[in-house]
Amino acid sequence: MRLEDQRESENLEDRRGAGMGVGRGRLGIGGIVVVLALGYFFGIDTSALIGMLDQGAAPAASVPATKPPADDESARFVSKVLSSTEDTWREVFRQAGKEYEDPKLVLFTGATPTACGTGQSAMGPFYCPLDRKVYIDLAFYRDLRERFDAPGEFAQAYVIAHEVGHHVQHLLGISDRVRAARQRAGEAESNALSVRLELQADCFAGVWGRRADTMKRLLEPGEIEQALNAAAAIGDDRLQQQSRGVVMPESFTHGSSDQRVRWFKRGFESGDPKVCDTFKAARL
Repeated sequence: MRLEDQRESENLEDRRGAGMGVGRGRLGIGGIVVVLALGYFFGIDTSALIGMLDQGAAPAASVPATKPPADDESARFVSKVLSSTEDTWREVFRQAGKEYEDPKLVLFTGATPTACGTGQSAMGPFYCPLDRKVYIDLAFYRDLRERFDAPGEFAQAYVIAHEVGHHVQHLLGISDRVRAARQRAGEAESNALSVRLELQADCFAGVWGRRADTMKRLLEPGEIEQALNAAAAIGDDRLQQQSRGVVMPESFTHGSSDQRVRWFKRGFESGDPKVCDTFKAARL
């Protein structure tokens, strides 16, 4: 990616090496987001865990957050991708007569407290709507490259853009409406709503990719395939096949590989968030 001229974001928090410092308390409803991340990256059936969560949220303990070292190239890459999402979504919201509120992005190692409960590296990157922060252990990029066979900078950027897509959904009130609908629904319908939410975040990631490339020509030849490969690698069907040896579509919470690729491409080809209404789509 051509990020040399891209500014770094002021919204990056570096908690690496800060330790846990987690206080006692119950996982809130936002903890569902964290638990679903287990299913997202490892094909785990999380319905039983979700059923154990309380509805009350425990406040996150205070954890020292600093700026990454100036010579930390991985952190600088994340910071520049984050700033690119800020530039993109600020403009999208401005055009719609709204004001975009930047999320924070937290770098951590091992585990860290969040307003949605304890975030752990094994959960993969995730977004917590209760504190409006994206969390990522950069070791995940090694897993993306080696375990999921999805290398490349644009594949890494896609991961961040997807989580920022969840932040956009939160700002627009979409996440709250879906969460309320899922609470009233049975398991199958709840899973189906989750799939539509996740595919919309993929589409929003595609919108970012198109607009960022149009504004600053960020992409090198062939890099779009990196994001498509990453989207396919973390489809529910592929993850379930790898972890269980069997695919159970009724348990999908993020969508199949084909669906994830299709909706990312839909956003990327148009650059228009209006095409990302997965909730009205007859075919996913």
